[in-house]
Amino acid sequence: MDPVAFFVTFGLILPAELPDKTFVATLVLSTRYRPRTVWLGVGAAFGVQTAIAVAAGQVLALLPRTPVLLVTAALFAVGSLLMFRGAFAADREAEVAQQEGELSHAGGKSGRAFLISFGVLFAAEWGDLSQLTTASLSARFDAPLAVFFGAWFALLVVAGAAVIAGRWLSTRLSFRTIRLISGSLLAVLALLTLAEAANLVSL
Repeated sequence: MDPVAFFVTFGLILPAELPDKTFVATLVLSTRYRPRTVWLGVGAAFGVQTAIAVAAGQVLALLPRTPVLLVTAALFAVGSLLMFRGAFAADREAEVAQQEGELSHAGGKSGRAFLISFGVLFAAEWGDLSQLTTASLSARFDAPLAVFFGAWFALLVVAGAAVIAGRWLSTRLSFRTIRLISGSLLAVLALLTLAEAANLVSL
């Protein structure tokens, strides 16, 4: 397993997901159901979504190298812009996610709680920025397993934080600041990928 691909993926996905509405949704679900059941359901949803993203990135990687790098750079750039734009609406997103989560029914058996947690997060993550970033990284690195585990582990850590200490984090960390940092990291990665593509063209 490529450690560079693993840690780059982990380092990008972790801060990107902390201010995401899925973080707040997980937090709210954990106040309604058993935290461990919520974490397992959310983790399973993240695993499926990550596998799909990595597979999409690998298909993209089969194309000629220069076009792939250009497309990947564009995806990173779009992700960066979305992060910057979202930084100024982070508080509103958290409020909306909480309102959506409050529609969930309280109580229930573990199996039902697992399915609800899986369903809510699977729907919320479809086409999400983290999935876009994972697909881009899968195309960028020739290490699908490292990207998969890096992204999935980051998502599991975020879900755990939401379940165990989500309320504490949401009152003390600025979602806007975290998104600005994440957007900057994606912008740097877009520039590096674009530079690599330009270098291939010049050869």
